[in-house]
Order: sequence, then C-alpha cells, then structure tokens
Amino acid sequence: MSEQQSSSGASEESDARQEAADQVVERVESWDEGAQPETIREDLEEGMEQAEVEVDDGDLEQMAEEIHDEGGTDTPEVG
Repeated sequence: MSEQQSSSGASEESDARQEAADQVVERVESWDEGAQPETIREDLEEGMEQAEVEVDDGDLEQMAEEIHDEGGTDTPEVG
C-alpha cells in the first residue's frame, strides 16, 4: 500500500469517527432535552461506545452540562 493510500484511508476513518460522534451528540441533544446532566452523560458515553469513538471523561461531563444548561453542545474533535 502506498503512503498516499494509507493516509487517505486513515483520513476517511477519522472522518467517519467524527461523523459518528456528531450523530451521537445530535441524538442526545434531541432525546435528552430537559434531562439531568447525569442521564445525558450516560447517554453520550453509551452512544460514543456504540459508535466506537473515544471521548475523554472531562469532555463528556462538559458536553452533558452544556446540553442540560443550553440545549446543545459542540462535538469534540475525535481522531
């Protein structure tokens, strides 16, 4: 496999993980509106695990608080 093919494959995989993370956040934002931060965090963590995306605990906590307080959050950069 050439370096270009390897780089392209890694980029596509990274893009797919980012898209999966975006979809998890969008789903949790819509389903968990008004839920407690603990519930939101659990749903984010479960969704990220199912999508096979690693997100730091601190990022999960922050996202859960933002969804609870503001109704939405930014998806963290995943690689």
